Amino acid sequence: MENGAPWRLSYGATWFPDEGVRFRVWAPELNCLSLQLSQRAAIAMPRAGEDFELLVPDAQPGDTYSFLFEDGRRRPDPVSRFQPNGVHGSSQVLDPDAFIWSDGDWKGIALSDYILYEIHIGTFTPQGTFASAISKLRHLKDLGITAIELMPVGEFPGARNWGYDQVDLYAPHSVYGGPDGLKSFVDACHQAGLAVVLDVVYNHLGPEGNYLAEFGPYYTDQYRTPWGRAMNYDGPLSDGVRRFVIDNALYWLTEYHIDALRLDAIHEIFDLSARPVLSELRDRFHQQAAYLGRGAWIIAESDLNDVRILNSRAEGGHALDAQWLDEFHHSVRGYLVPGANRAYLAGFGELRHIQKAITEGFVHDGGYSSYRRRHFGSSSRDLPGHRFVAFIQNHDQIANTGQGARLSHLVSIERYKIAVALLLCSPCLPLLFMGEEFAETNPFLYFTSHGDPALARLVSEGRWKEFEEFTVAGKFVDPQAPGAFERSKIHWDLLDDERHRAVLNLYCELIRLRKQWPCLHNGRKDLTRVEIDEAARWLRLERADPSGCRAVLFCNFSNTEVAPALDASEWTLALSTSAGPSPGCSASLYIANP
Repeated sequence: MENGAPWRLSYGATWFPDEGVRFRVWAPELNCLSLQLSQRAAIAMPRAGEDFELLVPDAQPGDTYSFLFEDGRRRPDPVSRFQPNGVHGSSQVLDPDAFIWSDGDWKGIALSDYILYEIHIGTFTPQGTFASAISKLRHLKDLGITAIELMPVGEFPGARNWGYDQVDLYAPHSVYGGPDGLKSFVDACHQAGLAVVLDVVYNHLGPEGNYLAEFGPYYTDQYRTPWGRAMNYDGPLSDGVRRFVIDNALYWLTEYHIDALRLDAIHEIFDLSARPVLSELRDRFHQQAAYLGRGAWIIAESDLNDVRILNSRAEGGHALDAQWLDEFHHSVRGYLVPGANRAYLAGFGELRHIQKAITEGFVHDGGYSSYRRRHFGSSSRDLPGHRFVAFIQNHDQIANTGQGARLSHLVSIERYKIAVALLLCSPCLPLLFMGEEFAETNPFLYFTSHGDPALARLVSEGRWKEFEEFTVAGKFVDPQAPGAFERSKIHWDLLDDERHRAVLNLYCELIRLRKQWPCLHNGRKDLTRVEIDEAARWLRLERADPSGCRAVLFCNFSNTEVAPALDASEWTLALSTSAGPSPGCSASLYIANP
């Protein structure tokens, strides 16, 4: 909502039941543009300011269309709601109001109550569709998850991709089930009491099927990203680019009832405007959510360790709601996995790093970073835990640092359980990656299905070079190989195995305890204390709450007996990860007696 008017998507193809379909495209520097509608002859589009706009009275939902350039090039709509034949095919007119929602009572949930579960639709189930993912919602609900985070679902080339190579930001992927499939999934999640977070990419688009630059100055040569030219957020004619991504955020919130967005790699969004696009997006998103009567959130991924991303406007910040805390992962992985301290994991590997990630957030908060070879970061000590999303693995960290190996593949099950307990007892919002709750045995690899052989080769070579420090000779998996995708699918039959059920039971119980006790979910870092002994290899995490509730998690990383100094008359053992009589290498959670 802006200037008091409710927001609706006004670009692309808009269906008016009594008038027809209005086609509108931003193309400020083109001399002419025509509409190719289904099998009809091309129709010249009149210019309207920086746009071309045309109302076709007898057009209707289901019609396919594309835009025809003066030299004969035919391109899909940059704001296409659906690409039924892939990134190079025609767009399709949709009626966004045709889907019948059943979540009218859904108002969202508080961000502080988020327990997230990240999934890749294509590998989450054997079928790899939105519809098949619905069948797993009961499992997630029983696990205790409150929010599902989808890796990007915009149309990308081929059928196998992580989604960060998407090129049609408004069109849910056709192979996954398209627009109705995604709406049905979100509707089912809300019926189950689960929020839905969508990962969106506003720092770049993929290389294949990316026709944005042919329509307008979407990119700038002033900045560079690891994927090429940066998006034009502060240069000439950047207003249309900013509107393109802000409209996209509002589109997911409004037409798809998405509860939160996770903004990918905002450190690759360059904008020196007086009002940066991130701040404007955040404000517009919250305004529209308020108009819709729902709680909705913006979560960032950032490699900057910069509290200005989260700080209020009065403090000179963007006021985003939360951000991923990569350094929680780096600290835990660096300590648990021998030889892990390479590339961006360099400098981690001591208990004090885990201690700082739990009690303060950013581990690098202005000190020297050996990886970056400079002083780096700012202190996040004063920001509450629910402003950070912590994890012990996610799609990037599994595929990048371990060549697809999950944490449960790299450490003993005893050490893995300690990592789980640290995550679910921390003040941060916990995020699980699909399958980790039962120690999935399949890897999660990087995979693509580009149709251009030359591009496919460049992607494979680039992947090798980018993560060469983590790659073991002879074990690199070509992302273009179909096996990379197939090997990454969740192995749901593992739930029939007693050993994997035991891991699942641990997750269920820890999440249950987190929800039950205010001291475990209040996000109060100021009421969190961590003591460590590097030599004896133990960590003691104490959480408290103004209600008087207290909990202690004692983590023994050694193989010898170490007992916490607790008065048995004051504390009750609520959970232990020890599978046998030996107390070595285990985590124990105690709750103070009332």
